[in-house]
Amino acid sequence: MAKDLEGKVFLVTGATEGIGKAAARDFAQRGATLVLVGRSREKSERVVKELKEASGSDKIELLLGDLSKIAETRAVADAFRAKYDRLDVLVNNAGAIFTDYKLSADGIEMTFALNHMAYFVLTTSLLDLIKKTPKARVVSTSSDAHKMSKMDLATVAKRGGKAGFGAYGDSKLANILFTRELARRLAGSSATANCMHPGYVRTGFALNTGPIAAVFVKAAAALFARTPEKGAETIIWLATSDEAASYNGEYFYDRALTRTTSHARNDELAKGLWELSEKLSA
Repeated sequence: MAKDLEGKVFLVTGATEGIGKAAARDFAQRGATLVLVGRSREKSERVVKELKEASGSDKIELLLGDLSKIAETRAVADAFRAKYDRLDVLVNNAGAIFTDYKLSADGIEMTFALNHMAYFVLTTSLLDLIKKTPKARVVSTSSDAHKMSKMDLATVAKRGGKAGFGAYGDSKLANILFTRELARRLAGSSATANCMHPGYVRTGFALNTGPIAAVFVKAAAALFARTPEKGAETIIWLATSDEAASYNGEYFYDRALTRTTSHARNDELAKGLWELSEKLSA
């Protein structure tokens, strides 16, 4: 494989399994300096070893942090900037769905905390590096689950004691709105921000929803899901292709520009979400 990414620095969250791991393997095989973010030391170190063996690259390292916690997300950003003075590609991919209602350490509904606030805090904490790195890219994993959401900024952070797929839909709409507003704020730099829907992928996602639900998730995945490698194709394309470099603030599926709901195209909602996220992370 061509080493066309040598000299570039990639930071990838959610890279210990699924589409994040598949994308990370591609980046490593192409020569990128790769920094992965993981929560479990044992699992993350095992994945780093696997990726080094698969790629033949030793330019892969690990930062540990629980991205549902704002302080730990900031600590990850601080650890990254302590070693690197550039960030060519940031892949925001860590995510989950929590069917049982609970609040994060910061008092935010857990799905929203991990799926949106982690993206927001990590990206904004590294925004100066992104802006100064020539042609940097931010790629965020969203989902067509955003079509379930109408987003109420007054309640989205707490959700009145409700979790599950409603919370997941809100968080995925938040990913698109965040991308839209981030793209606007990157004006004047050469950096871009885009997001994508990976499709229904065979990964460990949603296996934390309880034993009964997990059985159905596994059965459905075996019958209908695409491979992590297929799901990762659009992340890789957005992060590395010349063709994708011309887009900013858009949403993609299978490497094609894809229409979102009217809520996802609401610039006032995007601006309001950004301002709310600033307050929540202050």
